Amino acid sequence: MSRIINPESAGKERNKLAKAVVLAIRELMKQTEANDETRDLAAFIALALEEMAGTIEPSLEAWEKRGYWVKADRFRLEWEWCGRLGSKMREATLAENWAEVAQLSVQVAQKHRTGPRCCSGCI
Repeated sequence: MSRIINPESAGKERNKLAKAVVLAIRELMKQTEANDETRDLAAFIALALEEMAGTIEPSLEAWEKRGYWVKADRFRLEWEWCGRLGSKMREATLAENWAEVAQLSVQVAQKHRTGPRCCSGCI
């Protein structure tokens, strides 16, 4: 029996989400007033960040099986911002605190740009 290869790995999913978040932040920054589109963009960013955070552990399974504990821990630390900022973005969006949504969007953009695995569609 041959090996099964999954073309949709957690890393590829994380990169797709990162690119989508960048595009959503660009559109969110163009908004002049809070409306349905603003809410949708902020909600998408929050959900995408939380989904990105969910791809971290599956990415590390192979490293941990081989005993690369330090490498796995570094990777976790590099990407921990996704879950933290996603949670804050969700809370700010639900509270309709648009000033905080804007501030968090800037933080996400900065983290994404300076991150170790920045995507090609960067801000």
